[in-house]
Amino acid sequence: MIEANRKIVNYIANEWISQAKSQRSFALDHGIDEKTVRSIKNDENYKISLDTIIKICEARNIRLSEFFRLLGL
Repeated sequence: MIEANRKIVNYIANEWISQAKSQRSFALDHGIDEKTVRSIKNDENYKISLDTIIKICEARNIRLSEFFRLLGL
């Protein structure tokens, strides 16, 4: 479970947040708090909630099942 969480957080941080104009713009565009974005990027022990994953996927117009398939989960 912890390994899956790390994989999810790393993917979002490296593939999506790092490509955004800023952490603030990513937060606004994805309907999540900027503090959450900072935690995803910087907190090694951050446990991302399913609600946050859903919000990010909805904003990116990607199904949750597709997202998990991307990660091999």
